[in-house]
Amino acid sequence: MHYQSPQCLQAVICDWAGTLVDFGSFAPTQIFVEAFAELGVAISLEEARGPMGMGKWDHIHTLCNQPEIAERFLQAVGHLPTDTDVTALYERFMPLQIAKIADHSAVIPGALDTLTWLREQGLKIGSCSGYPAVVMEKVVALAADNGLKVDHVVATDEVPNGRPHPAQALANVIALGISDVAACIKVDDTTPGILEGRCAGMWTVALTCSGNALGLSYDQYQALSDRERHAAHERVAAQFAPSKPHYSIATIAELPSVVDDINARLQRGERP
Repeated sequence: MHYQSPQCLQAVICDWAGTLVDFGSFAPTQIFVEAFAELGVAISLEEARGPMGMGKWDHIHTLCNQPEIAERFLQAVGHLPTDTDVTALYERFMPLQIAKIADHSAVIPGALDTLTWLREQGLKIGSCSGYPAVVMEKVVALAADNGLKVDHVVATDEVPNGRPHPAQALANVIALGISDVAACIKVDDTTPGILEGRCAGMWTVALTCSGNALGLSYDQYQALSDRERHAAHERVAAQFAPSKPHYSIATIAELPSVVDDINARLQRGERP
């Protein structure tokens, strides 16, 4: 038997918040602020957004390791944060997140049309998230109520290592029966999610304007001029550059042209 590079794409693996639903990725970030506030520790929305894309325990752990936040924690609680404190914050975060996930569950404009188009091309649609399974169950149900369905979902606590490790993306490959990782695209709005796709050997597409990095609501984004939108795209694309995404686009609505381009590259014998 001889190896033959794939000639066309077989699957697209999408993130959820900031990619398919929740324009601006507000659901997780706001809840981090509230969970810390319950201990008397103030963190800003911008600080909460920093580690976005990681599993939520790892996200909280990363926040607690930031010197400025650790100092505020010390002043409020009386000691520097430990792993036990991280777990306690995580346990505060989870019920808040589950209770409020519906407040930020709207499907991102263009996502439904894009998923329909992908299926018309014969592509399977996988997905993964920094949310644990108990939250993803509600996210998926709310999305289905709004007409959005995928073929497979992998939550961060369903694999040994979350992002930026490739485990969630590869779990989709196995479940969907994909023959080659080079026939997959990973679409994400965070650096850990882009690195996840890169480490899995996939084509990667960074979303610059619908997710965590820009952090605007859809209405705020729509209020920008064309020039302002272009500048925002360029600014966030530069932030993503070290993770080396193959493509950077504003939102998932622009994905079809990327799929066509990657298929052409595969037919020329190129790989991610």
